[in-house]
Amino acid sequence: MPDKSFLHWPFFEDRHRKLADDLETWARSALGHVDHSDTDAACLGLVKDLGAAGFLDYSGAADGVLDVRSLCIIRETLARHDGLADFAFAMQGLGTGAISLFGTDEQKAEWLPKTRSGAAVSAFALTEPQSGSDVANSTMTAMEDGDAYVLDGEKTWISNGGIADLYTLFARTGEAPGAKGLSAFIVTPDLNGFEITERLETIAPHPLATLRFTGCRVPKKNMIGTPGAGFRIAMSVLDIFRSTVAAAALGFARRALDEALKRVTTREIQGAPLADLQLVQGHIADMALDIDAAALLVYRAAWTKDSGAPRVTREAAMAKLFATDQAQQVIDKAVQLHGGDGVRSGSAVEKLYREIRALRIYEGASDVQKIIIARQTIGAFQGD
Repeated sequence: MPDKSFLHWPFFEDRHRKLADDLETWARSALGHVDHSDTDAACLGLVKDLGAAGFLDYSGAADGVLDVRSLCIIRETLARHDGLADFAFAMQGLGTGAISLFGTDEQKAEWLPKTRSGAAVSAFALTEPQSGSDVANSTMTAMEDGDAYVLDGEKTWISNGGIADLYTLFARTGEAPGAKGLSAFIVTPDLNGFEITERLETIAPHPLATLRFTGCRVPKKNMIGTPGAGFRIAMSVLDIFRSTVAAAALGFARRALDEALKRVTTREIQGAPLADLQLVQGHIADMALDIDAAALLVYRAAWTKDSGAPRVTREAAMAKLFATDQAQQVIDKAVQLHGGDGVRSGSAVEKLYREIRALRIYEGASDVQKIIIARQTIGAFQGD
């Protein structure tokens, strides 16, 4: 059984504990039979199932207030059960985060009921071939032309690319150089000039694609926020969802510890369980410590945001950096404790080993999080 004692920390309210219990019950019955042989179909099915069960209600908010603690609880729980289920949930929130926070009433009314019910799949189109974490250097253009903006350029590593019904896309409208010249748009795949040029395969299969836009006209009413506000919108969305990436890593780590505990308490060596060996006990202690420390950082960031902080850049960066890096270490220890079975294709810890690696890269690589933390810390010291 996974450790649930953290739910009684002062970060949480009764509604969070009920959510965790309800989702755990649903996940045990709904996620054990997911067919992963067709990733697109599995992802689409998971979105519909999560919507029907009501859990996607947390992914979007017409009043612009997202409950980050609930988002983190959901991602942690889903990741512990099924990595693709976590992905399906996460993208519904990330893909519509800009609409929830900055969209017009009309944009919210058109899209949030669909994404919250699972009737529409969303995506977040920020990364470009030459500007991953360096968002300010985005080169994709959106040129004003009458009642539309004309998009030209490419986006890549776009989650849900190829299966999404709407893309929150960021492009350069040119109000100013760098970060101040980007704007956000709602883009649908039926628009002329929008094409999927490549589907990308990774070690842990997810729907990913490269998108190309050639003279693609997007109606002006599809702009989210104001011209030139795209960078601020993107950072505000990431400020919320970066903590949830850390929560997913925490879920993977908890599953790895559970698998390791089952292994060392049932596997015997020289007539005694592996768990009797002090070196094994040392590994288990390190894993438990890393998980609790990560959980404290994750839910500190979530609680701080839910308590009204306008930004939690430092807290979210710390949570993502530590939780993802330490989850990699926890899972590696679980693989080691399984011996040869740990690298058997299809085993639980082998799948976790493949799932965790991407979390240290997307939504800001670990190295980028260190830069963010350092700049925030230096700035606070200097009184900026």
